[in-house]
Amino acid sequence: MTTSLQSKLTELAQAFAGSVLAAVRSVSLDELLTGTHRGRPETHVVNGAKAPVEEAAPKRPARARAASATGRLPRRSADDIAAALDQVVALVKKHREGLRAEQIRTELRMQAKEMPRVLKEGLAKKKLKAKGQKRATTYTAA
Repeated sequence: MTTSLQSKLTELAQAFAGSVLAAVRSVSLDELLTGTHRGRPETHVVNGAKAPVEEAAPKRPARARAASATGRLPRRSADDIAAALDQVVALVKKHREGLRAEQIRTELRMQAKEMPRVLKEGLAKKKLKAKGQKRATTYTAA
């Protein structure tokens, strides 16, 4: 019984594959590359609904995105991150027992979104040492 089922499924799969190949061969290369066929524009999904590619909203420049009310921080340069890291290292040097990221953030009046990059840079450059896990991680000067 299973062999007849397998043979039937194989036969259907071969017929389907043959139909797909015939359809692809009947379409010109230009239509395949542009994604249009028979005058239908290419579409993509935007928020669960299909939208034509030509009507997609243009991307705003980086400065306009940073100024929006989405809560994103403006892009920081390497110098900005280095300056923030120097502040963190200076603060941590004052506390021999080390400080948690939350304590560092409140002392330096930084946003929570700013901290991960600065702490990661400090650990990578071996200016900071970390001990503990997750929120219990304490950072000390290296």
